[in-house]
Amino acid sequence: MSDTWLTSLITDTPQAGFELAIKLSRVAVKYTQPSAEIRGQLRPDYAEDASALIASSHVVAVNFQTISAANNYWRAG
Repeated sequence: MSDTWLTSLITDTPQAGFELAIKLSRVAVKYTQPSAEIRGQLRPDYAEDASALIASSHVVAVNFQTISAANNYWRAG
C-alpha cells in the first residue's frame, strides 16, 4: 500500500477519532495481510472467537488512545 491516506490524527470530535481508530486498525490488518482473498478465508476463524474479538477491540482502543492524546482529549485550550 503506497497511497498516503493518513495525513493527520487530528479530528473534530471524539466520535470521528474513534472512527479513525477503527480505520487505523483495519488498515493495519491490510498491511499485515495484503491478500483480500486470504483475509476472507481467515475471517470465519475469528468472527466467532471471543478472544480474537477482544484482541481486536484492544487494538482499536490503543489506536483511540493515541488519537485522543493527539487531539489533547478534545479539551479547549
